[in-house]
This record gives sequence, structure tokens and C-alpha cells, in this order.
Amino acid sequence: MPPSTAPVTRPMPKTRRSFADAKSVAASIGLAVTCLALAACGTSVVAPPPAAPAAPAAMPPAAPSRGEVLGESERFVLYVPAAGDTLKTIAKRFLGDEDRDWTIGDFNGITRAEPGEALVIPLQPIDPIGVRADRVQTVPILCYHRFGAGGGKMSMSPANFSQQLDWLDRNGYRVIRLSQLQGFLAGKQALPQKSVVITIDDGYESVHRYALPALRAHNFPATLFVYTDFIGAGNALSWAQLQDLSRSGLIDVQAHSKTHRNLIERNPGESDAAYRQALEAEAKVPRELIERRLQTPVKLFAYPFGDANEQVLDVLSRQQYQLGVTVTPGGNAFYAQPLMLRRTMIYGDHDLEAFKARLQTSRGFAAP
Repeated sequence: MPPSTAPVTRPMPKTRRSFADAKSVAASIGLAVTCLALAACGTSVVAPPPAAPAAPAAMPPAAPSRGEVLGESERFVLYVPAAGDTLKTIAKRFLGDEDRDWTIGDFNGITRAEPGEALVIPLQPIDPIGVRADRVQTVPILCYHRFGAGGGKMSMSPANFSQQLDWLDRNGYRVIRLSQLQGFLAGKQALPQKSVVITIDDGYESVHRYALPALRAHNFPATLFVYTDFIGAGNALSWAQLQDLSRSGLIDVQAHSKTHRNLIERNPGESDAAYRQALEAEAKVPRELIERRLQTPVKLFAYPFGDANEQVLDVLSRQQYQLGVTVTPGGNAFYAQPLMLRRTMIYGDHDLEAFKARLQTSRGFAAP
């Protein structure tokens, strides 16, 4: 497939802004007026919780004291971090999810929380659909297959895979779970501007041997799509290995059909009824089997060869799949069709420049 050209994205700010700067940013986009006016309106100061009594010498040390809430509304909190606070601990406390630390960092133009330096915590999504004046955010979904030597262009060397993950880490990309796209596509949940999804197809044993350690080194999640007739075959993953991958907390095992047949092509002599029955099995059997063996919900589907038609989409909807991925390259904007998401193949012969060219995280608006 010809490589897709990724528009240039603006790098994340690396320097800390003052609290006055943070207020200026908030005022400029017209979303933090309520929060930033609290002090002028006489909002009462919320005192920090009382310090815990000193623990006995034999007990573990007490947790760091919490910072000070200067004011809050339904949409924002003004907060002064305490020693020991990080963006993740602050996100966990106020947003209920430490993985939403990026929302605080992006809003304040910072990469870390500093004790005593006030920041603004947005409690609601600021830009849930990722639209700017001249461009729209898109999320690339990358597709790998096997890892190690041999296997032709579908096989990625462990060294090149690690190099690609290193580059993402160093350059401010946020690897998110495929399932996180659901809120974005529904216009309810913002995503980091440089979001990227990693997926792996088929279910080769090399995923456990090579990909999992590399992903662990960066704490990057990935979705593994397996076709269940392949499990336990020669160079395929076993159920025990799939359980290990699932329990890692990083690998989400999902469905890639039962047999890996092309779902839009009929077998010779296959009747309409037989074709419909086959499609049902290709969607239902892997969902039920994976859910039973791994005790994990299966709501995501990768089409073998990336192909789907209206009958396939109808079957997936009835089987309650929520997202489906093709192998049509490019990024996914908020208006992407959830069951026909674009996905970009990453081949073993791609060098780092070719890899970077496939990270389409925004798309400019066409001139009228």
C-alpha cells in the first residue's frame, strides 16, 4: 500500500507556564471563566484535610499530605500541589483515572506538577472531538503481525519494534487502548493530541516472546486480534500464553474471526443461507470462546484482509461488537465509522522514517 503522508503536528509545550499564564490560556479559549473568577467572587477556600497522625516506627510511612484546593466549580478546580503530588495522583484524585493526567498537563502547558505552583484542573472534556481552527485530530491505528527473523515483510524484528516504541516515547506520543476511541467517536471524551493505537493480528507466538517485553518496557498497551482456529497450532499462541498476555494488563485479546476467511468472498457453491450462517460463526464463535477462556469482554473485531460488506457489518452489530478495524491506511477523526476504522500496516522493511510518515495525528481542512 502506498504510505500515507502524516501532517506535521505541533510539539507539546515543554516549559512550565506560570499560574497567570494558565489563567490566560483558559480565558483565551473561553472555557475557564467560571473557575478563574472564583477568587474575585469570594469563593470560600477549602482547607486541606487534617494531617494523619504520625505512624508508629514499625508502620509504613504515611502518604504525602494533599495539596490545597483554592476554589472549584462544576467545570474546574484551582489546585496547589503538595510535595509528592504528580499529574497522575492529581488526575486520580480529581478525575478518577490516573491515565487522564495528560488533560491536566495539556491544559496548563506542563509535563509535571511542582509543589506550591497552582494549576487548573479541567473536570470536563475541553475539546472532545479534537477540532482546531485549521485542522481536525485523527488517531492512527497501527497494525503489526509477527515478530522475529523470517516471515517476510509481515515480520518485524524485535530491534526495529523497540526502536519504534522508543521513538514514540521520546517524542510525546500517547499510546492508548483501542477501546478508548469509543468515547472520542461518540464526541464525549477528548484524547491526547498525539494519540496512537497499537494492534497486532493473527496470534503468533512471537507476540508473547518479543512484543510483550518491549511493550512492558514502555508501559504501552496493545490490542491483539486472534482467529481462534489458529490458537495452539504450530507457531501460534497457546491458551496459556493468551492468558498470560491478558493478565499483563497491557494486552487486550479480541476477535479476528474464527477461520480467517475473507468475509466478503463466498466459497464455491456456498448458498445465501450457508453464507449467512458462516458469517454468524465467524463473529460469534471467537467472541464466546475468548470470553469464556480469558474472562474478558470481546467487543472489538479485526476483519481478515481488512474486508467487510453490509452483511458482515450487520452480523457484527447483532453480535454486539462496538469497533471494527480495516487495513485502509490513515488516521481516524471523530466522525469515523466505528465499525470501519482505518488502520495502517507496519511492515518489517519499514525504516524509522517510513514509520514516522504513517503517524497521521491530524488532518488539515481543505481550502474552499
